[in-house]
Amino acid sequence: MADYKGIKGFKVQSLSTDPAASQMAGGAWASGGNMNTARAGMASFGTQTAALGAGGADPYPGAVETYDGSTWTERTDLNNPRGWFAGAGTTSAGIVAAGYDGSREGYTETWDGSAWTEVADQNTGVYKPGSSSKGTTTATMIFGGEADPGGDQVGTEHYNGTSWTEVNDLNTARTVFGGGAGTTSAALAAGGNYNPPSAVADVAEDWNGTSWTTGTAMSTSRMNTGNAGPSTLALYFGGAAPTVSALTEYWNGSSWTELNDLSTARDALGYGGSSTAAIGFGGTPGATNATEEWSAPAAFNPLYEGQVYYNTTSNALKLTTLSTPGGAWAAGGNLNTARQACQGFGTQTAAVLGGGAPAKYILTETYDGTSWTEANDQNTAGKIYRTATGTSGSAGLYIGGEPTVTNVEQWNGTSWTETNDINTGTLKAGAVGSTTAALKFGGTDPRIANTESYDGSSWTEVNDLNENTREMGSAGSQAAALAIGGNTGSTVAEVESWNGTSWTEIADLNTARESGCSGNGTMTSTAALFAGGNPGYKTNTEYWNGTAWTELADLANGTAVGAQAGTSTSGLAYAGYDGSVMNETEEWTAPITNKTVTVS
Repeated sequence: MADYKGIKGFKVQSLSTDPAASQMAGGAWASGGNMNTARAGMASFGTQTAALGAGGADPYPGAVETYDGSTWTERTDLNNPRGWFAGAGTTSAGIVAAGYDGSREGYTETWDGSAWTEVADQNTGVYKPGSSSKGTTTATMIFGGEADPGGDQVGTEHYNGTSWTEVNDLNTARTVFGGGAGTTSAALAAGGNYNPPSAVADVAEDWNGTSWTTGTAMSTSRMNTGNAGPSTLALYFGGAAPTVSALTEYWNGSSWTELNDLSTARDALGYGGSSTAAIGFGGTPGATNATEEWSAPAAFNPLYEGQVYYNTTSNALKLTTLSTPGGAWAAGGNLNTARQACQGFGTQTAAVLGGGAPAKYILTETYDGTSWTEANDQNTAGKIYRTATGTSGSAGLYIGGEPTVTNVEQWNGTSWTETNDINTGTLKAGAVGSTTAALKFGGTDPRIANTESYDGSSWTEVNDLNENTREMGSAGSQAAALAIGGNTGSTVAEVESWNGTSWTEIADLNTARESGCSGNGTMTSTAALFAGGNPGYKTNTEYWNGTAWTELADLANGTAVGAQAGTSTSGLAYAGYDGSVMNETEEWTAPITNKTVTVS
């Protein structure tokens, strides 16, 4: 009997779990054994299969428990019952320091696997500090916290097995860390709370063995987190922001990534382990005894766009693809010259911007995915509100402009060349397509419905829009285009679709606007973004999937009369006006996700 490959010519890979972007992205939390005593504000240390939780907040129990990967066992109590303190080490050699028992304390105790021994106190008693959670009984650090008579601290103290020594301070005074990651030679202090008391921090600082340097901020401001791992492979979870959170974030040494949440939101929890095998236990709201274990797969299936596979667990055929609805905007490189009333084209890593106000620029800049570079000027001076389209950063058209002209220029990646004029002079028009197959429609003041088609040599008048419209967004090609929103005498939400012959009204935008940004020749008529616009310098982003418009993540900066390039999964919005002329660039990126293949 023939197999699938023999019939179809290829095999579909079978996987028990969906692919993930990274080993960490494939991680998840699962329930572990409950503690014997519910509590929050503990000192904690250890691994997922050998952890210790000691003490706790009011009523300041001295109880100590250890975990073996499934069960918690009561052990010898602390000598000094207290809460809101920090720990480091292992279940056979650990250390706890600082805390609160009605006043801020500098108590230090070491654990040998069976009993606690009091050793030298800290120089400054604090509570709710951070610690180098992977430190040892002979090399650990305490940093930040709150001291009597109150006030957030920048102080850092280093314990060498005998005494505490003050070393270089944090840059930002903070308390309620929940913990820090790393050792005395490489540590991370992330999040916390600082004055005023209601201010929750996203600040992250790196310790290099000598001093603290402010690094990349967490994605979400939080205090009272749990954490696991070294300073360059750290997992931060739970906390309060200020509302209690289930969020999990991963630091890889250069950036933060949000991962799968805890099953139960909590803060002031105990913690331990590594970034691939962590543990979180206890915490609030209301003292809890619940334990959760984080596991990232030892072997994982990498995520590649376009892969087709069969998930044997969910019994489903799946496709790995980009997901526009999951996208978000992030800051890109600033333009050299701020401007508005301009247009652009190209891709996220090869974009072009020309002209614009306030000086009726002929300036051109190109973007390489990181920074903008000045390039050769346009030939025609004194024009704004030009229309642009192009399918790459090396091939595009600039059309018409104010004062109303018929001029058209073509970009070849290096310079502009005058090419054949449009028939009807326009400004504030829409345009889509390439340098050999373009469509220009609407525009001008007063408004028109005129549409012209370009074959690379000449422009031909074709069927008009249904409405006289200017300042619309545009997306698609000469054969299938969208005219999005705009002004027909007032700002509208109407959208029209071009099928190569005529225009048809289709589903409206959720928010009426004009002078927004869209992708011109690089987005399609079935996958388009429309961002920003007037009135009110909007931040709204909407996505068209060929059937309906969906609101997505907003721009960071409200803008109008700016430019956009790229696709619905990898785009740019740049320049514009928000009360002043802008030079900002924002980059839109959609994540790769696994989707079930269905047949309808």
